[in-house]
Amino acid sequence: AEELDLVSETRHGGRNKDIALEDYVAVKLQDGVYLPHTAGRYQMKRFRKAQMPIVERLVDSLMFHGRNSGKKQLAVRVVKHAFEIIHLLTDENPIQVYVDALINSGPREDSTRVGSAGVVRRQAVDVSPFRRINQSVYLISIGAREASFRSIKTIAECLADEIINASKGSSNSYAIKKKDEIERVAKANR
Repeated sequence: AEELDLVSETRHGGRNKDIALEDYVAVKLQDGVYLPHTAGRYQMKRFRKAQMPIVERLVDSLMFHGRNSGKKQLAVRVVKHAFEIIHLLTDENPIQVYVDALINSGPREDSTRVGSAGVVRRQAVDVSPFRRINQSVYLISIGAREASFRSIKTIAECLADEIINASKGSSNSYAIKKKDEIERVAKANR
């Protein structure tokens, strides 16, 4: 857990480039945990999961698709390996790279269905900061899962690639591609 106790040092006051997401990215000093496995009850109340350590959000979003459900130790190990790979490739704090990736890959504008009497049209809406974080965690984990499926690369390598690309805002990242697509559709529906 050498990489993950960096969480306890990450003060991201000056380094979170998006003030709106400040309250929803739990990487402040008091959110530092050694392992992203707190067994907290984050679904008891609305917005309780905003207090969840941000690395643990990633761990939990990897545990999808029946065969992986409930295997949290496995997911913790995947994230640990991914963060070590990120550190080797970028020489930066992997948590910081991950926070940048989250900020870059959450769509800022989305479209919702507004319909009455059978006429359904899309209406562009702004996305709340909390949903942006939720969406980007989701998109990053889906991108990694799709990249590693039926390929020789391990899920940790794919996750590391996905996070690094997303933090650079490069369009090789699945999350960034999806975000651009969502925002483009929303722009057309203004």
